[in-house]
Amino acid sequence: MKQALVDDTEDVSLDFGNEEELAFRKAKIRHPLATFFHLFFRVSAIVTYVGCDWFSRSFVGCFVTVLLLLSFDFWSVKNVTGRLMVGLRWWNQVDEDGKSHWIFEARKVSPNSIAATEAEARIFWLGLIICPIIWIVFFFSTLFSLKLKWLALVIAGISLQAANLYGYILCKMGGESDISKAAASFLSQTVFQTVSD
Repeated sequence: MKQALVDDTEDVSLDFGNEEELAFRKAKIRHPLATFFHLFFRVSAIVTYVGCDWFSRSFVGCFVTVLLLLSFDFWSVKNVTGRLMVGLRWWNQVDEDGKSHWIFEARKVSPNSIAATEAEARIFWLGLIICPIIWIVFFFSTLFSLKLKWLALVIAGISLQAANLYGYILCKMGGESDISKAAASFLSQTVFQTVSD
C-alpha cells in the first residue's frame, strides 16, 4: 500500500510547449542577412526614385538604376526572403502539354522544425504591404504632376511589388485563387474562435 502512494504522488513534467523555442521566436531574427536585403532593395528603389531629380539629371541612368533595384527586390523576395523569413514560396510550372500551373507552398509546421520568428514575419509582411502602397502613391503623384516619362517606371514598380504580394497572399491562404472565398473562410474561422473562447 505504501508503494502505491509513492507512485501516485510522483512528479510528472507536463509539456506545454518548448518555452525556449517560444522565447527564441519572439526575441531574435534568425536570418539577419535575408531580413536586411528584404528591406534594402525595396527602400533603395524608393529612395533612388525620390532623389533622382536632386542627384542626377540623367533620366536613363535613374530609370535603369531604379528598375534594377526593383528587379533585385523581386528576385530576392520571391526566391530567398519569402522562403527563409516566413516559409512561403510560389512559382510557375509548365507541364508537358504546355499548360502553365501556378504553385503556392507553405512550409509544413512540424515539432522538429523551428518556425520563423515573429519579428521576421512582421518585417516581411510590413515590407511586402507598405511598399506597393508607396508605389501607388507615386503613380497618382506622377499622373497628377504630369511627369509622364516616369509613369512606366512607376507602373513597373507597382507590377513587381504587387506580383510578390499577390503570390505570398495566395501562399498564406493555401493556394486558393478565389480571394473572396478565402476571406470568407478566414472571417468564419475568426468568428468561430472568438465565440468559442
